[in-house]
Amino acid sequence: MNAEAIAARGVFHAFGAFEVLRDINLDISRHEIVALVGPSGCGKTTLLNLLSGALPPTRGTIVREGPTRTVYQHDGLLPWLTVAGNIDLGLRHCTDPVERAASLDAALAMIGLASFRDHYPYQLSGGMRQRAELARALVSPAQILLMDEPFSALDYMTRVRMRHELLRLLRDMPRTVVLVTHDIEEAVQLADRIVLLSHQPTTILGQFEIAATRPRHVTHPEVVATMGRLLSLLNLENPVVPDVEAGRPAPSSVS
Repeated sequence: MNAEAIAARGVFHAFGAFEVLRDINLDISRHEIVALVGPSGCGKTTLLNLLSGALPPTRGTIVREGPTRTVYQHDGLLPWLTVAGNIDLGLRHCTDPVERAASLDAALAMIGLASFRDHYPYQLSGGMRQRAELARALVSPAQILLMDEPFSALDYMTRVRMRHELLRLLRDMPRTVVLVTHDIEEAVQLADRIVLLSHQPTTILGQFEIAATRPRHVTHPEVVATMGRLLSLLNLENPVVPDVEAGRPAPSSVS
């Protein structure tokens, strides 16, 4: 991997007396895809907001390589603008009208929506709206893309297609990506590294690198093995914590 895009050092965050995050230390390399997974309500979105700069840490430091852009579960397309108009918002940094128009045309072609450029969001399917949202983020100057369960509102087959679409777009326009997801399959298919978070106060339980080349099929042996390991670690009936030195999960002391 290349130089660090994000470095979090000793990060704590609390809302008043309620401690959400405790001693988070995380390095994310340039153009790496990192997935954050953990129990519901553990603070994944809070961590994402800290990484974006939208929320300051109570203690600790976060250093970013450059500006960030966040893609949410429900697309943020402006309903009164067309597909072209929405994507053009990401090109506001481009002051040359000819270059800006060419970039817009290229973005529309890249996501396969050139023939829908004059359609409004309500006229598009969920997958098409998310493609437009991704294009708007990718044409912006932001080199760090933060994604908060971007495909969770879509049906399963559309989610699978969007995973491949995201990887294709990132191949053509590389970005550093931090992905929050509840979908273990999605995390293992997309990420170079998975960061497993605990219950609150949230700490990092373990990190899992995935060497298999993307795109990965759900039946790939490394995908299957990593999914099984993560699901075991997330088992609330019999929680386990990673044995980092041995490279395998070990029983938790929690009964």
